Amino acid sequence: MNIGILGLGVMGRSLALNFERNGYSVAGYDVNVRFDKSLFKDKNITIFDSLEELVTSLDKPHCILIMVPAGKPVDKAIVSVKPYLDQGDILIDGGNSFFMDTECRIKNLEEAQIRLIGMGVSGGENGALCGPSLMPGGTELAWEQVQPMLESISAKADDEVPCVAWMGKGGAGHYVKMVHNGIEYGDMQLIAEIYDLLHRGLGIPNDELAEIFAQWNEGNLRSYLIKITSKILRHLDEETGQSLVDLILDEAAQKGTGRWTSQNSLDVGALVPTIHAAVEMRLLSSLKSERVVASKLLESNLPRFSGAKEQLIDFAEKTLFASKITSYAQGFALLKSASREYGFGFNYANIARIWRAGCIIRASLLDDIARAFENQPDLSNILLNDAFRNIVLKNQSAWREVVKTAIDLGIPVMGMSASLAYFDAYRSERLPANLIQAQRDYFGAHTYRRVDKDGMFHTQWE
Repeated sequence: MNIGILGLGVMGRSLALNFERNGYSVAGYDVNVRFDKSLFKDKNITIFDSLEELVTSLDKPHCILIMVPAGKPVDKAIVSVKPYLDQGDILIDGGNSFFMDTECRIKNLEEAQIRLIGMGVSGGENGALCGPSLMPGGTELAWEQVQPMLESISAKADDEVPCVAWMGKGGAGHYVKMVHNGIEYGDMQLIAEIYDLLHRGLGIPNDELAEIFAQWNEGNLRSYLIKITSKILRHLDEETGQSLVDLILDEAAQKGTGRWTSQNSLDVGALVPTIHAAVEMRLLSSLKSERVVASKLLESNLPRFSGAKEQLIDFAEKTLFASKITSYAQGFALLKSASREYGFGFNYANIARIWRAGCIIRASLLDDIARAFENQPDLSNILLNDAFRNIVLKNQSAWREVVKTAIDLGIPVMGMSASLAYFDAYRSERLPANLIQAQRDYFGAHTYRRVDKDGMFHTQWE
């Protein structure tokens, strides 16, 4: 058989059907098979009762895709299957593994000459079934062997280009997926803030908001997340007939990849305030009982919105687009910092291209980002690209007005305001860091540099 899949949860099953639909025979195994095997009836998919049987059934070199939860389950899966593998065999970790774990696993398998690919898979269940965005990295010799197979099952953008490309050595693939998820966190937070401002602040009902988001999806904001937001706002609860989104508890869970992105940005010295804000707001959302108490004790009589509703809706669209561009700018700047830190050698145009279809953050904006990096491979920040610079400058007045309105109404917009603050700080020729450095020298003799002469200086401030 062509490929083995170890782990037949929702994603593993969907990928098995995707491989089979594209002409590949699939061998499957799961330590706890809890699904109806009739799902694979009349398919060229065989479920085995042991890993030894699965490996024996495969063409050589054996190629096995591991689809189990990140962390210890991946290590356990590798240990379980390793005794049945030969030199030159290929393991693909398709979960959301932390990139440093992938680096360690590659090194641990090198002595046995087993090749490991750490591959980000984005698109959820439907993407896995119909075509995901794939971000492989690790052992490049293994990539050359599996490339045709992965290209066949991947999503295809409008130009029919497969949404899969080699990311680089070591944990590069899982690093790119981590940043993808961080951008996803930021994107979702920005959309949620605009929804909150228009729904709670302006009192626009969900059915009307659904139409607004559907219209936005026809323009610059066209993306998967904007499209599904419109559908969510239209959906009614079968039991009550009410808008289902209003019945969902306001606690947003997380699996950790957004938090990893936030943490690692500090390690490599990159700025991702929009992603930080998104992670922090998910943490704040989990404090439901505290927020209920605080809403009573910290209640204040804020004014109701009395401005021009249609104008603010128009400004909200411009604000969301400017904030989104700024968030992507942060994500790609983080990729650049990480590429220098870890020697990944990322191709940023390729990364933008494989995110154009199949993945959660797919958006028309990514075509423009890919072109920007193709024309300027050394572009340090997409805000410096003429096209994006002009859009943000054109929309900044609306952006500021929306943030001010939200502040006046007491609507939290941590993501939008963080994006705006990043934009303002990045374009500031001079920041107040001179005072901070003076304070550091005052209490800790940390020295400072001057703008008018070379060298390091220290002052006896008393």
